Amino acid sequence: MKNPKKQWIALSLLTLMLVKAWVLPLLYLDFEIRRDYIIANLCVNRDKPMMHCDGKCYLAKRIAEAKEKEARQAENDYLSHLLYQVMDNSQAVYSAPPVAFAVRMPVNYQYKSPFAARNAVADIFHPPLV
Repeated sequence: MKNPKKQWIALSLLTLMLVKAWVLPLLYLDFEIRRDYIIANLCVNRDKPMMHCDGKCYLAKRIAEAKEKEARQAENDYLSHLLYQVMDNSQAVYSAPPVAFAVRMPVNYQYKSPFAARNAVADIFHPPLV
């Protein structure tokens, strides 16, 4: 039996994500629905009918505000992510043992990088191996 509470929470979160993704299209829809009211009351150039603004100034201002708010939110998310990484205590920082107790032995690594430059023509055109 499915839990209706979990379904309600999932549906609510999905709705919030869709609203966030559809902010700009919803602004355009709001503008088209309320165009007459915006032209009559909210337009900056309503006193200058010869400009034929028709509320586009109001729409441009609302779009600029939405983009600025989204940029601010992205910046805050990035900064909070950085702070979380710095303050994360789940990964303990281990320091090297004191020098007096450390046994120093040379370590030789044999590693060939796959990104090393090579001559592709020499790999193809060579005598066959017997």
